[in-house]
Amino acid sequence: MSYLLALDQGTTSSRAIIFNEQGQVQATAQRETRIHTPQSGWVEQDAQEIWSSQIAVVQQALASARILAKDIKAIGLTNQRETTVVWDKRTGQPLAPAIIWQDRRAFEWCNQLLQQNLKDKIQSKTGLRIDPYFSAGKLVWLLEHVNGLRTLAEQGHVAFGTIDSWLIWNLTQGAQHVIEVSNASRTMLMNLSTQQWDEELLDLFNIPSALLPKIINSDTYVADTAAGLLGANIPITGILGDQQSALFGQSCFDIGTAKNTYGTGCFMLFNTGETVQYSKNKLLSTLGWKTQHQTTYALEGSVFMAGAIVQWLRDNLGIIQKSSDVEKLACTVQDTDGVMLVPAFTGLGAPHWDSEARALLCGMSRGTNKAHIARAALESIAFQVSDVLTAMQADIQQPLKELRVDGGASQNDMLMQFQADILNVPVLRPKMQESTAWGAAAMAGLKCGVFSSLDEIAQSWQLERAFEPKMSPDQREFHLQQWQSALKRAKSEL
Repeated sequence: MSYLLALDQGTTSSRAIIFNEQGQVQATAQRETRIHTPQSGWVEQDAQEIWSSQIAVVQQALASARILAKDIKAIGLTNQRETTVVWDKRTGQPLAPAIIWQDRRAFEWCNQLLQQNLKDKIQSKTGLRIDPYFSAGKLVWLLEHVNGLRTLAEQGHVAFGTIDSWLIWNLTQGAQHVIEVSNASRTMLMNLSTQQWDEELLDLFNIPSALLPKIINSDTYVADTAAGLLGANIPITGILGDQQSALFGQSCFDIGTAKNTYGTGCFMLFNTGETVQYSKNKLLSTLGWKTQHQTTYALEGSVFMAGAIVQWLRDNLGIIQKSSDVEKLACTVQDTDGVMLVPAFTGLGAPHWDSEARALLCGMSRGTNKAHIARAALESIAFQVSDVLTAMQADIQQPLKELRVDGGASQNDMLMQFQADILNVPVLRPKMQESTAWGAAAMAGLKCGVFSSLDEIAQSWQLERAFEPKMSPDQREFHLQQWQSALKRAKSEL
C-alpha cells in the first residue's frame, strides 16, 4: 500500500493528513497558528511559526499512522493564498511578519491605482480586481516600509513568495524558490493568459523581479524533501492554493460544476474550463489548476468572514464556549426574530468589494437574546454566499444545478439547510470532509502515478447528505430583502 501525504497550511492552523490510494484518511495532525492584529486592519503571522508548526504535524501524522516516511509515495501541498512572506535568501530567515490575506494595509495604494484608472488594465491582465486582498499590495507595502528591504531586494538577496513558496523553500532547505501557478494567479502580478509574471505590472508597481519565485505547474515534480528532515526523501509532486485544491478535491472537473468552502472565509469556485471567463459582476477570474495536459480556469467569489464569525461569537462576545456549540444555540429559536448581522469586520468581499464597510448588528428588540444573534450569525454566512451565486449566475448565464460543500461550517446542518433554501439549489455534502487536503494529495498522486486519470480520482467522491430547498418563494424573498436592507446600512457609501 502506498500513501499520499497532504500538507494543508491554513489561516488558523497547520495540518498534515495521510491518505491511502482510495482517498481514505489514515492519520491527521493539526496545530493552531497564532494571528496577530497589531493595529486596525492589519493581520499578521510569524512565518517561522507557520513552518515549525507544519513540520511538527507531519512528524505527528507519520507517528500516528504508524508508517515510515519511506512509505509515503508523494507529498501534495495546499495553502492559504495571497499571504505574503519575504525572507533572506542567504539565511532563510523571514525579513518581516507574514502579511495575511485578510490584511487591509494596502488600501491607500489600491486607491491610487483606481484613481489612475488602472482597474480594467489590471483585470484584463490578472483576472483580479484592485484590492488589498492580493499579494501585490502587501509586497509593495513591505518594500516601502521595512527598513533596507528594497536595497536588499535590488541586490538579489530577498525572496518573496506565498505560503507554498515559503514551505517548499524550507522543505528543500533553500534548493527551490518556486510558486505554483494557481497561487501565482492570486498575486495580482501574473498574467492570466501567459501564466508568467507581467513585466508591465512589475514596472508599474516598482517591484524588483529578482525577488520573484519561478512559476510552476500544479502537477510538477518540484524536488525531494531535504535529507535528514523526515527520515526519508519524499518527492513533492502536487501543489494547489487551498480553494483550487478544494475544487479539485470535490472532483469538480467538468465545466459548470461548483463548490463552496466554509472555512475562515467562504469561497465559491465555478469551473469555466479552458476559457478565462471575465466577470462583469465583480467576481474574480482565477486559474483553477494547470497540469501537463490542460489549463483549467474558474470564476471565484470570495467572502472574507464565515467561520471567523463563529470565532467572534466565541472569543469576543463569549456567547458560546466552543465553535461547535453555535448550531445547538441557534436551533433553540425558530428564526432570528428580525435580527440581522452583516459581518463586514474586514470590509465586504465579492461581489461588493467595499473595504470601508463595517460590521452591523441590527433589528434587535428587548426580546433579543444570544440565540437570535447566533442564528443571525449563521444565516449571514448563507446570505453572503447567495450574493456571490447571484453574481455568478449573471456572469455565466447557466443555472447552477447543485453546490458541493466542504470546510468546517459545512458540518452545520442548520446552516446547510438554510443555504439550500436561500439559494434554491441542492447542497451536496460529501463523505470526505477533507476536500482541500485531498485535492492536493490527489494532484500529487496524479503526477507520481498513483492515479492514471481524473476519472479515477472522481470515483473517490461519495455523497454523505443532500440538503434540498424547502423554503417557499415568498419566504425566500422576504429573507433576501431583509438582508439587502441591512447590507445597504453597513456599506460605506452612506
